[in-house]
Amino acid sequence: MLAAGLVGGGVMAGVLLGTGVAGGGTTRTVIQTSSLGASSSPTARRDSGLTAREIYERDAPGVVLVRARSLQASASSLDLTERSDGVASAAGFVIDDEGRLLTNAHVVAGATDISVTFSDERTVPARVLGKDEETDLALLDIDPKGLDLHPLQLGSSGSVQVGDPTVSLGNPFGRDRTLTTGVVSARQHRITAPSGFSVDNVIQTDGVLAPGNAGGPLLDATGRVIGVNSQIAADGPQGEVGLGFAVPIDTAKALIPALQAHRNVSHAYLGINAGVEPGSLVSLGRGGKDGVRVHEVDPDGPAARAGILGDGNMAAGDVILSVDGQPVSSMADIDDVVSRHRPGDGIAVELSRAGGRLTVQVQLSERPASVPLG
Repeated sequence: MLAAGLVGGGVMAGVLLGTGVAGGGTTRTVIQTSSLGASSSPTARRDSGLTAREIYERDAPGVVLVRARSLQASASSLDLTERSDGVASAAGFVIDDEGRLLTNAHVVAGATDISVTFSDERTVPARVLGKDEETDLALLDIDPKGLDLHPLQLGSSGSVQVGDPTVSLGNPFGRDRTLTTGVVSARQHRITAPSGFSVDNVIQTDGVLAPGNAGGPLLDATGRVIGVNSQIAADGPQGEVGLGFAVPIDTAKALIPALQAHRNVSHAYLGINAGVEPGSLVSLGRGGKDGVRVHEVDPDGPAARAGILGDGNMAAGDVILSVDGQPVSSMADIDDVVSRHRPGDGIAVELSRAGGRLTVQVQLSERPASVPLG
């Protein structure tokens, strides 16, 4: 499960990929049709990838236009949503022959009516099986009867490396199934989910994304899904900057069983805030360990109950050296360890306090619905 031990707040400023204006239009745009692999020979191509055109022809039929009618009158300050008469449009993609689709949770937030339109112009109603605002993922369901579904192959985000080629498919500004290409430009970034908590280890790409790409697939050079496009960096009034962020598909695959069963997704919670300031990383000198300075502690959280202290309790605050036996040197490291656990699990947290060392046992709890710190 993807979970933060801490409050939200991404390292990089970002905004949710907005849902494009709901409306007509069947324009299809393909950008860059050269091979995404390193070689054009048939033998090498099997290993290095397909052309963008080949990926588009194979996978575009599995990408849908999602229209969600909502009572929400206007978009939040973090959302690039464009709305027309209360209807927003975005993207989603088919993941199996049973009629299940993935999209972003913020696309269908507050929706009273949802429909999806396929490449053959057929439009059918959809319902939300489950959604998790803390990872910005939603699982939709449609009746597959009479539909020619084209499920996309789900790959793995664990082996994605900086420089790997990517393809994004979506419906920017209501245009039907547009393709853009790019590369993975960074790994292990953090973005802020609709709940306010952080989503870790997201995939950053330089492919051009725009409102309407929300919920669309991020594909590798073989056309397999490695992420769900969620946010773009916000340096302009419409976020016009060449950085996009996708929730890893491995995170989605881990959550799908719970979403499909209409179960609430559990995220473990530690209840501290170390921030991202340079002073958060502390070196204890020669022979010592690096650690993370605790700035804030949720007074009602697990860390407080275990006696962990922040800046408000003492001159410098505790320095966390390890969590569950894993050395940590950033808040992202702490979040990563916490994310591997469930609420109720007990973990050991090694601390440096006033020149001494101590280890406390913390029983993790369920993450609250909104960020209590920061």
